[in-house]
Amino acid sequence: MALSIAHLSDPHIAVGLLGTAPAEGLYRALGRGLAINPTPALFVITGDLVDRGTRAEYQALYELVERFPSPLYLVPENHDDPNVFLEVFGGTRFVADGVSTYFCVERDDLTLVCLDSSVAGSAAGRLTDEQLNFVDEVLSRRPEVTAFLALHHPPVDLGMPFLDGMRLMNGDELVAILDRHRNVVRVLAGHVHRPVIAPMSATILATAASTHLASGLALNADVPHYVAEPTSFLLHVDSGGRWITHTISASHAASAVVCF
Repeated sequence: MALSIAHLSDPHIAVGLLGTAPAEGLYRALGRGLAINPTPALFVITGDLVDRGTRAEYQALYELVERFPSPLYLVPENHDDPNVFLEVFGGTRFVADGVSTYFCVERDDLTLVCLDSSVAGSAAGRLTDEQLNFVDEVLSRRPEVTAFLALHHPPVDLGMPFLDGMRLMNGDELVAILDRHRNVVRVLAGHVHRPVIAPMSATILATAASTHLASGLALNADVPHYVAEPTSFLLHVDSGGRWITHTISASHAASAVVCF
């Protein structure tokens, strides 16, 4: 049976009149993921879980995901408020039963390291020294086991100047750590609201599109305004030791969507 990880991002859950569309987008994407055969081993959402970081938004998100039947891990980021997030999700399975916005999941067949790259008041990201040390320590424990890193901000430039200006500002420090650990097969990110694949050290960076709104492809300094493109998520699949990444359509899926 093929091992896989479903990678979603940027649902921007809201409340009030503007809350319906983002909730429907996330619910549809999760349901599409459940319809994949075999079902992904785990699901991860790489940030901007809600739009304004309010308790009401996190409660709405919790109501949406509380009955989700598969392992699901949440990574809060620049649109999120880490403290308010933990008031609602701390101690739950969505943060590996912990009370921190960064954590790891260690299965027999893979390691998932989830990081919080948010910086208060900034659209750009940065990992604290404590988190960088955490990454190094976790990856050192089981160097023979396939590993994934999940965070919001892309650690390297993606050729879109406006968005590159708000990437992970100390991405070079993370790259230096990954140079020492060759078991990381993907770095999972979001933030740019587009599916992008890029080389990063000895591994591959994959950004998932938003389950709510897609960004335009701005290869110059223009602002990548939101565009009416289909929403999607990524599926990372182990194919005989080679990890393959598929883009799975969500809003225009011509397949089953499982309710939960």
